[in-house]
Amino acid sequence: METAPWASEHFYRRLLDLGGKREIEPLLDEALGLIVEVTGAAMAYLELHEDGPAPRFWRGHGCTAEDVASIRESISRGIIARAIADGQTVETPSAQADPRFESMVSVQSLQIDAVLCTPIGVPPVGVLYLQGRSGEGGFGAEDRARVELFARQLAPLADRLLDREPARERVDHTREIRRRFRCDEIIGRSRALAAVLGEAAHAAPLSVSVLITGRPGTGKSMLARAIAQNGKRASGPFVAISCAAIPETLMESELFGAERGAHSTATRRVLGKVAAAAGGTLFLDEVGELALAAQAKLLQLLQERQFYPLGGTTPVAADVRVISATNVDLKACVALRTFREDLYYRLHVLPIEMPALEQRCDDIPDLVEFFCAKACERNGLPVLRVARRTVHACQEATWGGNLRELSNAIEAGMVRARMEDSDTLQAHHVFPRMGAAADDLMTLQEAVRLFKRRFVREALERREWNVRQAAQDLDLARGHLYHLIAELDLKR
Repeated sequence: METAPWASEHFYRRLLDLGGKREIEPLLDEALGLIVEVTGAAMAYLELHEDGPAPRFWRGHGCTAEDVASIRESISRGIIARAIADGQTVETPSAQADPRFESMVSVQSLQIDAVLCTPIGVPPVGVLYLQGRSGEGGFGAEDRARVELFARQLAPLADRLLDREPARERVDHTREIRRRFRCDEIIGRSRALAAVLGEAAHAAPLSVSVLITGRPGTGKSMLARAIAQNGKRASGPFVAISCAAIPETLMESELFGAERGAHSTATRRVLGKVAAAAGGTLFLDEVGELALAAQAKLLQLLQERQFYPLGGTTPVAADVRVISATNVDLKACVALRTFREDLYYRLHVLPIEMPALEQRCDDIPDLVEFFCAKACERNGLPVLRVARRTVHACQEATWGGNLRELSNAIEAGMVRARMEDSDTLQAHHVFPRMGAAADDLMTLQEAVRLFKRRFVREALERREWNVRQAAQDLDLARGHLYHLIAELDLKR
C-alpha cells in the first residue's frame, strides 16, 4: 500500500501513544484500528493467551462481540499455529495456492488468500492475524515491517496491562450456591449458571409455580428436578410429562385420569399424572404444546387445587406443586390465541430462563469431560482421556442443540475413538468432517512449547551444552534453565 511521506513518522508516534493506555481492552481496540489503517487489511484479529486452551482476550477490528465470533470462524488456526511455533511472521499473497497451507481444511473451505500473521512476544503471548486487502494484491514488505514493529511494541504493553488484570481463573461461581442447593446433575461453574442456580435456590422452598424457559437442550428438566429435590416436597414423587409427546385426544386423560367408560380405551379407571404426583411435584415439559381443552382444566387445577377426571362428576383434591417448562414464547402464543392468557399468568409466577450453551462457554471443558466419562461408563468402556484440542474445538463450535447436541456429539466421538482403538478423544472424533489432519493443528500453548523447545535447544547447542553460558545468553538463572531442560524433555 502506497503511503504518504509522513505516514511512517505518524505510525511510530501513534505506536508510542499506545504506551499511555491503562486498560487492556481499549489498548487492543486502538492497536487494531491503527494496524488496519496502515496496512489496509480487510480483516484484523488479535488474541492474547496465558494458560488454558482458550485465549484470555481476543479482538476483531470494528465489530460487535457476535461479529468477533464470526471472524474467529473465518480465520485459519493452522496458519496462526505455524506463526507461533516458528516464532516468525507468516506472509503469503494466497494461502490457497501456498504449498505450506493449501492442504489445510480451513484455508480451502474459507478460500483464504492474502494473510499476514505475526506472533506477539518472545516466547509468544499472542498473535496478530491480518487477512485480505481492501485493495488488490497481497501485503507488501513495508506492511510486514510495520506489523512486526507493531507486535514488538505491543508485547511489553500487553504484559504490563495483563499483570494488572484480575486473573481469569476457572473460578467456580456456583460453589456457595451448591452448598445450600443440591444439583449434582447440573454440570458447570460459570457465572451464568450460578445466576440461574441462585434463582432456583430461592424458588425451591416456596410453593409458587415456576416456569422454566430456554432453548431446546439447555437442561430445563434437570433444573426442574433440582428445584423439586430441594423443596418441601422432596420426599414426594417427581412426575414428568412431555406435553408435546402425548396426542391431543389423550392429553386430558393422561393428565387427569379417566373414569371407566369415559372413552373407548378406558376399560377401567385410569389414574392420571396429577394424582400420581400427589404429595410431590408435577413437571409439565413443553407446556406451550397443551391443547386449549387441557389448558382450561390445568387452569382449574392451579386456581382451585382440584380437578375432574375425564368422565368424572366428583372433584378430586390436587396436592401437587406444578413446575412447567417451554422453549416457545408463551406471551406470543397468548397474542395468537393459542395459549390462554389467564393460564399464562398462573404459570408465569416465577420465571427462570436457562442460558444457552453459547452463554456458558466457560462450562464446556467440564461438560466435555463429564459427557465423555458418562458415555464410557454407560457403554462399559474404560474412560477416555480428552485432548486439549478437542476441548478447544468444542469451545469454538456452535451448538444449536445446546447440551443435548454436545452430549450426543461427545458420545458419537467416543464410539469413533474406540473404532480407532484410541485411548484419547481427539477433535476429529467429535467433528469427523474436520478429518484427522485437524488434530495436527496446534493450540497456541502447544505451539509456544515448540517455540520454547527450539529456542532453548539452539541456545544450548551454540554453547555446546554449557548450561552456565547458555543461561547467561538467555538471561536465566542456571536452575531455571535446568528446569526448562527437564520440562521440555531436551537431551544432548
